[in-house]
Amino acid sequence: MISALANIASAFGLATAAGLNAYVPLLVVALLARFTNLIVLEEPYNLLTNEWVIIVLLILLVIEFFADKVPAVDSVNDVIQTVVRPVAGAILFAATSNVISDIHPVLALICGIIVAGGVHATKATVRPVITATTAGTMNPVVSLAEDVGSLIIALLAALVPVLFVIVFTAVGLVFLWWLWRRQRRSDAQLVA
Repeated sequence: MISALANIASAFGLATAAGLNAYVPLLVVALLARFTNLIVLEEPYNLLTNEWVIIVLLILLVIEFFADKVPAVDSVNDVIQTVVRPVAGAILFAATSNVISDIHPVLALICGIIVAGGVHATKATVRPVITATTAGTMNPVVSLAEDVGSLIIALLAALVPVLFVIVFTAVGLVFLWWLWRRQRRSDAQLVA
């Protein structure tokens, strides 16, 4: 039971990371599955451990890393990633939750698409605002923060899924508190 919950937490975490950067969590899972016993991928997901797949993931990661730092190119990259990130999330969710026999693979794929797609949609909505308000000067910083965030989320989700759940819940609660506080200030300003 605990193993099943850890696998579900890991699947959600990896799909979340894929919404920020598709190739980072795919590479984390591929490398951990290839070089450690921490992740064991079943067929057909064990193809991620193939050296050619890992090389292609590395190349795509480098391309995406640099493309996402340039103000005009990052918008084109986001359009391309609108397909890539949800697919990566679906693969990661299905690959890491496949040991649970009660979850149908199609449901796992759909969950991964929804999670990664939702994170990507949020990112793609916020990024043009950042570009417009900073004339693109903050794009490389924000992009690097997304890449680092994706790596941290992927590592937590893969290695310590329970810690991922705790951190994700804490961040979510802080964000909700911030929204609530902001709304109260806004309401107070309207009354005054």
